[in-house]
Amino acid sequence: DVQLQASGGGLVQGGGSLRLSCAASGLTFGDYDIGWFRQAPGKEREGVSCIRSSDGNIYYADSVKGRFTISSDNAKSTVYLQMNSLTAEDTAVYYCAAEPCWAVERGSVYYGMDYWGKGTLVTVSS
Repeated sequence: DVQLQASGGGLVQGGGSLRLSCAASGLTFGDYDIGWFRQAPGKEREGVSCIRSSDGNIYYADSVKGRFTISSDNAKSTVYLQMNSLTAEDTAVYYCAAEPCWAVERGSVYYGMDYWGKGTLVTVSS
């Protein structure tokens, strides 16, 4: 079974940083794009960032460009999302998913929720 385990969320003050981790198992890590989505209460799901397996191409939503950095450690089958200069607008549940980056860009589910991890809550106090 595919399993993606997101961790690293928590409470942070505005302007602070957090690093999320997404550990993948049950799949050939190098064959899948890995992306991060987030969903805040009352808001639509947003694709935040993605790293493409075929060429390492990276996508960032405009809302996080320059503040968030996605990276991958293939040896550990883990993708990280370094989040800096956090604001209250970044408060959300963050999910990692083995979804194609084009789906992440659209905030869409393509492979299905079996390829998603349980979310990790990020709360930024203003």
